[in-house]
Amino acid sequence: MHFRRILLGPVFCASALAALGPMAHAQEREAPPVREVQEIPLPGVQGRLDHFTIDAKRKRVIFSGLGNNSVQIVDVFAGRMIHQIDGLAEPQGTLYLAEWDKLFVANSANGQVTVYDGAKFALIDTIDFGEGSDPDNLRYDAVAKKIYLGYGDGAIAVIDPVANKRLPTEYKFEGHPEGFQLETKGPRIFVNVADAKSIQVINRQTGKMLTWALPNGHSANFPMVLDEANRRVFIGTRKPSRLTVLDMDSGKVVAVLPTAGDMDDMFFDADRKRIYVAGGEGYLSVVQQVDADHYTDMGKFPTALGTRTGAWYAKRDRLYIAAPPSGFLGARLLVFEAQTD
Repeated sequence: MHFRRILLGPVFCASALAALGPMAHAQEREAPPVREVQEIPLPGVQGRLDHFTIDAKRKRVIFSGLGNNSVQIVDVFAGRMIHQIDGLAEPQGTLYLAEWDKLFVANSANGQVTVYDGAKFALIDTIDFGEGSDPDNLRYDAVAKKIYLGYGDGAIAVIDPVANKRLPTEYKFEGHPEGFQLETKGPRIFVNVADAKSIQVINRQTGKMLTWALPNGHSANFPMVLDEANRRVFIGTRKPSRLTVLDMDSGKVVAVLPTAGDMDDMFFDADRKRIYVAGGEGYLSVVQQVDADHYTDMGKFPTALGTRTGAWYAKRDRLYIAAPPSGFLGARLLVFEAQTD
């Protein structure tokens, strides 16, 4: 059974969800695993909202307004949007690096990665990957001090975040890299290649690549997160809407569970051993990791149509999900608090 979202404001929604929690799923928990606690308006923001990054020191959530050609900066402590970087070209990936207090933004329409000062958001530099190169997701290797960028018809490029320049190293794949993750205790990159209906795993040191097949009949694999402690890779597919758990070392499928549809992001709550899947169909799925090989569906919880992206802010125990404008409702951030029995 799913909750019905009643549009009487965030405070009422949060209390209603908490009150109806015991009916949310078959386990009859005393409280739902998440509850909506806040909605933060994004005045004037139009169109699709894309990927997030976090400035933890300043307590800011930063994300791309792809359809608005802007980047939004939200002060989560104050609960309001405090700045907007305008004049971008369909921004997708964002990456804030506290070490140099810089914000990197991948612009899909003009093939550029723009670099901004993290305090005042003044433009510092531009890294050009060429018209039509479709720069997308950005990831950071904190040990090697390198940024990895998925772009083009099948490549991951490397950027020097100090000099703000592209390095000669590049990794090739069989299609455009969608969600990808860097192993922190090893040299591998795990890449969702939706065009090839596979996960491709490349060793950054040797260049050797392995291909892992999706479960039979599954396709459109977009989001990915890692659980390195338990040696697991979590991926999401849109066709059908599933969370698939793979062994990080062998690629063997460990578990498959149904989830909210049309997802573009998923998040791992390492403290509670939970996976959150943001579905554009208007629901958030929560899956409990019992152990490395066993998982329980904790239910689907209403968000809003088009809420595919967000950020798990572990230090605040909050999940921030971007809701685009719909009907008489403007764009906003839906804020969910993780609950523990």
